[in-house]
Formats: sequence, C-alpha cells, structure tokens
Amino acid sequence: MRRSRIAARVSSILIAVGLALTGAASAQASQQTAAAGGYVALGDSYSSGVGAGSYISSSGSCDRSTKAYPYLWNAAHAPSSFSFTACSGAKTDDVLANQLSPLNSSTSLVSLTIGGNDAGFADVMTTCVTSSDSTCISRINTARAYVTSTLPGKLDNLYSVIRGKAPSARVVVIGYPRFYKLGQTCLGLSDTKRSAINDASDLLDATIAKAAANHGFVFGDVRTTFSGHEICSGDSWLHSVNWLDIGESYHPTASGQSGGYLPVLTNAA
Repeated sequence: MRRSRIAARVSSILIAVGLALTGAASAQASQQTAAAGGYVALGDSYSSGVGAGSYISSSGSCDRSTKAYPYLWNAAHAPSSFSFTACSGAKTDDVLANQLSPLNSSTSLVSLTIGGNDAGFADVMTTCVTSSDSTCISRINTARAYVTSTLPGKLDNLYSVIRGKAPSARVVVIGYPRFYKLGQTCLGLSDTKRSAINDASDLLDATIAKAAANHGFVFGDVRTTFSGHEICSGDSWLHSVNWLDIGESYHPTASGQSGGYLPVLTNAA
C-alpha cells in the first residue's frame, strides 16, 4: 500500500512536470511563430512611447520611442521585419488612414493600443485637473457615453480592416492602466475625481476587450502589471501632470513601458 502511494505520487509529479514543460514549450513555440514573420506595431501614444523619452527623430510629432514596448519586443525577438507606425494622438480613423500600409499576408504579429483619444482622453484629464469635481464628473460621463455608444463600432471597423490586411497575424490589442492608487494621501486630484477616472478606464478596457474578442484577437490587460505602480503609489510608472512637458502627462514612463506593457505583449504574442 505504501509503495503504491509513493508510485502514485511520483507519477503525479512527473505528469505535472510534463505539463509544465509542455506549456513552456508551447509558449516558446508561440513566440517563435510570432517572430518568424513580420511584426507591425500600431496605435496611439501608449504604443509610440510618449513619456518614455529617447524619441526617434525621424518619427517627428508621432514621438516613437526606443523605450516603447514595441521597440523593446522587436529588439528581444528579432522578427523578420518590424514596422513601427504608432503615433501620438492617434484615433481609430488615424490608424485606418495612416498606419496600416505595412500589413500583409506575411505579417505574423500586430499590436496596438487605441480608443483613448477617440473617447477624449486628453480633454478629460485637462478638465479634471483644472475644474471642479462636478465639472470633471460631467466630462467623464460624456466620455463614458461615447465609449458605450460609438466606440464599439469604430473598433469593429478597424479590427475588420486589420484582419483583412493581415489574415494570418496574431493580433494583440492592449488596454490602458488604471491611473490612480486609491486610498492614499496624495497631492493633486480629489479622491472623487481619481475614482471616477479609474472607473472610466475600466469601462474603456472592458469595451476594447469585448470588441477584440469578437474578432478573435487577444486582449492584453495591463492593469495587473501596473498594480502597485499607479499615480499615488509611491512607485508610479505613470507621469502625473508634467507642467514642463504637458504632453507626457498621464503617460507611462520608461519603466511603465518595460515593466507594464512589454510583459503583457510578450505573454500574449
């Protein structure tokens, strides 16, 4: 009886090890497949790397950074080709008009963040920084209405075009972090504003995730990797208001790109 129990336990351990190795091998194979073809990085400032510094001069006002997660993934995995077309300020229509030309049947990986600018992200944050709680909440509610009523159709159209141009690609749609760690003593916006901004970010992520799933795309959730690194956390991976460079405000730092966004893409690719 004792020997059979030992044998059973050894057998279960070997099975567990085998499953773990199989999972690791599958993940490695997936990454090798993604790297075998071309990689195209689309999206807005969260993909271009605004806030991370080290901007590529030839990218002009798009502010593409060598510290942005697409650039870092390319350096680590060496795909057969790399096209970095993400651009600061981009909306869904901008991606459609200006960023999709590198996509083709050989593209094996596409990543993008999009939707925040469609919802009026910059104006929401400006309003909340400069106005009262009630004015901030009103502006956020306008953005929420857009996210629920109009953004799904915009995303559906964009995702359909991406799939048509890159029929074999694995498409990773990455969301946005929560901006604030709540319940902390922190200079700046009121708790009312912070909570409303976080709730709106959650709604945006849920909307993007649903649209991505409808097209068979992978949704990359960065809220987990940014947990403990929100503004007011004491170790923020997000810029607060930067009066010296207002465009960097509320964007990931270089640490946010490498520690918050890059692992999500790497795990999903």
